[in-house]
Amino acid sequence: MSPTVAVLDYGSGNLRSAERALARTGAEVSVTSDYADALEADGLVVPGVGAFAACMKGLEAVRGATLVRERLERRRPVLGICVGMQVLYEQGVEHGERTEGVGLLPGAVTRLDAAVVPHMGWNTVDVAQGSVLFAGLAQERFYFVHSYAARPSAPDGGALHTTSTHGERFVAAVERGLLSATQFHPEKSGDAGAGLLANWVATL
Repeated sequence: MSPTVAVLDYGSGNLRSAERALARTGAEVSVTSDYADALEADGLVVPGVGAFAACMKGLEAVRGATLVRERLERRRPVLGICVGMQVLYEQGVEHGERTEGVGLLPGAVTRLDAAVVPHMGWNTVDVAQGSVLFAGLAQERFYFVHSYAARPSAPDGGALHTTSTHGERFVAAVERGLLSATQFHPEKSGDAGAGLLANWVATL
């Protein structure tokens, strides 16, 4: 039986491309804002584009932070994508404004220190040893579109950090137990992204 994956609809864009990419892994995918449906699915994907504060406001409207925490308490996997990864951290700082995040990962999201921002396009990653997401994908490139990046702080609970470089080294993906997240867009990353999503679905 195919695993079920819920893509959380909380007003952020990029839902249908994520839905299609996940469906190609063989998963049974739904796009939903329903708390119970998202809680019961084998896997939950939290997408996100745009501003940290706007995404947090959208999450609050569908009890997204509570949903993610309850899923992890019930030992059910969660995958964050792009701003869906960033909001998992304690706070985001944009244009001098601080916004509290979900707070599951220690650290803050701040502006990239690079000559050209946003970081837009294909880039390689330095895969963390022991990564499940990147199994067989160490030499691949992934598609990024972002101006802000996560700054983890200690202690990080044993999280695995895969990194990339644009002006400075930054977190491209994080894996900690049943919580996984990518700064890049796997659904826009061709075969490499498809492989990563397949790796994640295989854990469900």
